[in-house]
Amino acid sequence: MIKNSKNFFSKDEQQFIVEAIKTAELNTSGEIRVHIENYCFGNSLVKAEKIFAKLGMQNTKDRNGILIYIAAVSRKMAIVGDKGIHEKLGKEYWDKIVNGILESFRTNTKGEGLAKGIIDVGEQLKKHFPYASDDKNELNDSISFKA
Repeated sequence: MIKNSKNFFSKDEQQFIVEAIKTAELNTSGEIRVHIENYCFGNSLVKAEKIFAKLGMQNTKDRNGILIYIAAVSRKMAIVGDKGIHEKLGKEYWDKIVNGILESFRTNTKGEGLAKGIIDVGEQLKKHFPYASDDKNELNDSISFKA
């Protein structure tokens, strides 16, 4: 049983995930964050939207931030894309990514599954928001936690 969200992924898995974020962002102006906490009471998408705002992800220049939200103990997950990217990809795409990541959690390949989902999201960002020469990394690539 998970007692602390920081232990949901091993240190090696956390590093692997951060590297996936950096790789996914190499060819796009888009921004990807992962937030993990223990509990989500209620709707995970509503909670993810609140975390998205709290992390200031709506402040990216092109409105192309993506948050992958995981409530480890509650076994809930959601992905929120800011207005610029959500309009281009739609709910079906996000559901597909969430289902793929959740399947990796069930098969005990959660670090690899999350990294794969991040890379896939990065490919979509690259199509719609390619890297520009003046691009800046607007958001921290590290995983954020709330116990």
